Amino acid sequence: MKILFTGGSSFTGYWFVAELARAGHEVVSVFRRGEHDYDGVRRARVAGQDGISRRVFNCAFGDARFLELIESGGRWDLLCHHAADVTNYKSPDFDVAAALANNTRAAGAVLGALAAGDCKKVLLTGSVFEQGEGCGSEDLRAFSPYGLSKGLTAEVFRYHAATAGMRLGKFVIPNPFGPFEEPRFTAYLVKTWLGGGTAVVKTPAYVRDNIHVTLLARAYARFAADLPDGAGSSRLSPSGYPESQGAFTLRFAKEMRPRLRVPCEVELVTQTEFLEPRVRIGKDLLDAASLEWSETEAWDRLAAYYLETHGPARGRT
Repeated sequence: MKILFTGGSSFTGYWFVAELARAGHEVVSVFRRGEHDYDGVRRARVAGQDGISRRVFNCAFGDARFLELIESGGRWDLLCHHAADVTNYKSPDFDVAAALANNTRAAGAVLGALAAGDCKKVLLTGSVFEQGEGCGSEDLRAFSPYGLSKGLTAEVFRYHAATAGMRLGKFVIPNPFGPFEEPRFTAYLVKTWLGGGTAVVKTPAYVRDNIHVTLLARAYARFAADLPDGAGSSRLSPSGYPESQGAFTLRFAKEMRPRLRVPCEVELVTQTEFLEPRVRIGKDLLDAASLEWSETEAWDRLAAYYLETHGPARGRT
């Protein structure tokens, strides 16, 4: 397929593009900023797509250049709209209206132009933290204003896809982890362990759905390839390790201990405060064998990445 992909500078976006290319698809990846305007791990992700996709810079979803790209690019088979406004996404003051406007800018014109060129499918990325997605507690409300913006974005796309007579696929992401992620929970664990410390987990009672990003990307590419033509909708809500954060931490420590060659000690604090829904997990367990994905290789690759980026000398004896 010939695929137009937005959001390739993100953690999951990088892996999705890589997996789509590995599956033999022609990927055109658009970036909102210039090539040299990215830094840190995001810059590495952008650079990593050189040679596996055709990169187009200074081009944002829905702007004039984006529409020109659609019209001048010949026939497209699939739009993968992965980009989303994440400015201050953890803040309770996150601007839902501004994010929705950015996520859906000229969505009707975009899908109309694609449909006019015989593109029949659009694949939208969602989040398990949106309202009404996944399985969990507290009426599946949105976790945050950011989650709310993602759910509203999906509603706008549902309307415009139906109007254009296109199939809308929605791929709902849980908690991915893996190489090239921003420094978050698993990076904290590894940094602490390689520094000789004990990792303290303050929210071990939350039940979440952590998943290897390589498995998630393999499922995304399969879902994209299998998305049917024609009006209607399809959804996949992948699940990896649906368990408490305490259990996942112990699982992670068990896998990293022999690979990092450090004790990987953990302290699970008794959790008494619950500011977020206690349970939110994906719905669809993945068949790793059918996806030709190896869990052992994924853990090996992750440990090697952390040793390279967090001080390999401290991780060896």
